Amino acid sequence: MRNNRAMTPRPHRIAVLALDQVVGLDLGTPSQIFSTARNADNEHFYTVEVCTPGARPTRSSAGFRIVPDHGLELLDRADTVIVPGIHGASLDRELLEPAVHAALTSAYERGARIMSICTGAFVLAAAGLLDGRPATTHWAYADRFRRRYPDVRLDPGVLFVDDGNVLTSAGVAAGIDLCLHVIRTDHGSAVANRSARRCVVPPWRDGGQAQYIERPVPRPTDASTAATRQWAQHRLHEPLTLRQLAGHASMSVRTFTRRFRAETGVSPARWLLQHRTDHARQLLETTDLPVDQVAQRSGFGTPAALRQQLHQSIGVSPTAYRRTFRHPSTPSPVDRADTEKEWLSEAE
Repeated sequence: MRNNRAMTPRPHRIAVLALDQVVGLDLGTPSQIFSTARNADNEHFYTVEVCTPGARPTRSSAGFRIVPDHGLELLDRADTVIVPGIHGASLDRELLEPAVHAALTSAYERGARIMSICTGAFVLAAAGLLDGRPATTHWAYADRFRRRYPDVRLDPGVLFVDDGNVLTSAGVAAGIDLCLHVIRTDHGSAVANRSARRCVVPPWRDGGQAQYIERPVPRPTDASTAATRQWAQHRLHEPLTLRQLAGHASMSVRTFTRRFRAETGVSPARWLLQHRTDHARQLLETTDLPVDQVAQRSGFGTPAALRQQLHQSIGVSPTAYRRTFRHPSTPSPVDRADTEKEWLSEAE
């Protein structure tokens, strides 16, 4: 008897490459985060397996050993390869044995997505995979990284860098941000948000790692901008100005801007843009609202402004984004109308 049920696509295969003195949290992050990404039938979108060179037991920086089930052959069939961070002392030695270098290069050349967490960026750089690319790593190792790999365009102020098929994250917990970003890119905000809730972490952290760099602790009497940020999140549809935000916080514009950046790592304008973009993406994924209404409710005002921001941030139009993450069997009248408007806009 013929089975008419559509075949379920195989899960995306992730290989985690553990090297000597691997950081324990970095090693466990991919398995924990990606295992929570599931479809409506509770089927996993990803499988995560760990390998080491020669399938040998490998020391972690936390005083325990990793006993893997796989060697470097795992990279030959992986869709994504993730290199966790390694302990600082290991960075002063030659990072890559020839077999590891060859396996990473081969995976990259056949089109696998390559990722690093924290100081795992040193490994990707040693393999030559970051030359000429933007990348990041833990802020405490930025100077050492620049000295060793001057051809990499290092940005130590961000939580992660997505440069297409090569992605890098900042220190330790920023690996969680990067994994959630990948889930969001692959399957949309709704799936990523569910994964974040299951892991009891925020689906998106404001700002970059600049806010975590060592600096004098603010005085207890210093006011925070947290209440104003919460207030603004409920008013993303309004044309909020910097003066309004500062007024709500009972601060001068100058003081508010300085404290806002110190607490979030970004300017108030950049923070608003990030949250409005994320809200627009959620509306496109979860509602049938026309693009002009999505633009209004997310604070962009006009469809043209929303289209411009989505093109700049993720490279697609609103209707293309909706089609990608909602997978409708046939376009709705709203989708067809919005597509026609976008064609007309691009032709002008």
